[in-house]
Amino acid sequence: MRSKGFGAAGHKGSLFAALIHFDVSFMVWVLLGGLGAYVASDLQLSPFQKGLMVAVPPLGGAFFRLLIGTLAERVGIKRTGLATMGLTFVPLLWGAFAGGTYAQVLGIGLLLGVAGASFAVALPLAGYWYPPEYRGLALGIAGAGNSGTIITALAGPRIAEHVGWHGTFALAMIPVGLAWVAFAILAKEPPRPVGSEPPRLTASIRLLGEADARKLSAFYAVTFGGFVGLASYLPIFFVDRFGLAKVTAAGYAGLCAAAGSFLRPVGGALADRFGGTRVLSGILAAVGGVGVALAFLPGLGMTVALLFLAIGCLGVGNGAVFGLVPERFPARIGSITGLVGAAGGVGGFVLPFGLGSLASAMGSFTPGFACLAIAGAGASVCAVRVEKSWRREPGRDLPSFQAAGA
Repeated sequence: MRSKGFGAAGHKGSLFAALIHFDVSFMVWVLLGGLGAYVASDLQLSPFQKGLMVAVPPLGGAFFRLLIGTLAERVGIKRTGLATMGLTFVPLLWGAFAGGTYAQVLGIGLLLGVAGASFAVALPLAGYWYPPEYRGLALGIAGAGNSGTIITALAGPRIAEHVGWHGTFALAMIPVGLAWVAFAILAKEPPRPVGSEPPRLTASIRLLGEADARKLSAFYAVTFGGFVGLASYLPIFFVDRFGLAKVTAAGYAGLCAAAGSFLRPVGGALADRFGGTRVLSGILAAVGGVGVALAFLPGLGMTVALLFLAIGCLGVGNGAVFGLVPERFPARIGSITGLVGAAGGVGGFVLPFGLGSLASAMGSFTPGFACLAIAGAGASVCAVRVEKSWRREPGRDLPSFQAAGA
């Protein structure tokens, strides 16, 4: 792959718009996780309640992604992107001026899922604009917008120290407004593959009847679910596990999240070069090994190093999965993106909810990390098997997409 060729392909304004949309939306999506220690202290939450609080935004994202992925295909990606970013003001206003009970906090978290649904806007916007040989890299660059988790982890607690978590919600509306303007100026509606049709919601759900869609969804539930779940929960984990100050805990969480964010484009590029399933089998095996080490509850320094490695591997896995998405479903990128993204949201719910629930029930984080190890190892074995089957069975959408000259 030559960077010169990539530079001459696609639409750079739309790629940058996709990155901005994804980055700011991610920042808002994980806001409850970044501020979780402050909310938990304010409302005196139990470990179970903390885990559920952090888990609800990914679950909301899973629900809204199915709707928004379909909407983007029917009314246009740019219009949908502007609408969803505008809707994120609703939970931000709620958190800024209310949110005084646990029930309200859960409601805010559910509506923050609208921001998580940006996935179904940003990635199709980038994916449709680039030819097959560069699509994995383009999707990886757009997907690097998950660096919004770093912004929230580092900036959110520091702002909350001065204005409180309600005030932080209010200030978050400023970057959202600026991103809305940038997206409106830079994004351009992409061309569609020949033979592609605007799907209905039922058509997106019916994709679950296709084996390839289920496999991609399962991989993303582990890779992206692991990334967003850990990134959201770590500020609480470091406080509960090591008794760190909230800002210090957020700094370690941001460091770990950075690995996954910045390595996502690497996963897309590696998928283009070596094949997504091959990349997945290796990095998921590494996640399984790291999960085993974390289950022994090492000291702070080793824990940070292991979590940095685990989230970095998960970030590579995110990019690798979305290197496979256009390969298997090139004429239905919007629909499959919504479905796979929803599966990632479900994974992002399960991990923090599981860590919090098991810690509450058993008084230790060991069972939760053991489950992470099992999930990583199992997914690695599945990736090896999928690679063998896909070598014998090419993607069925491929001819129509190639005919489009995309």
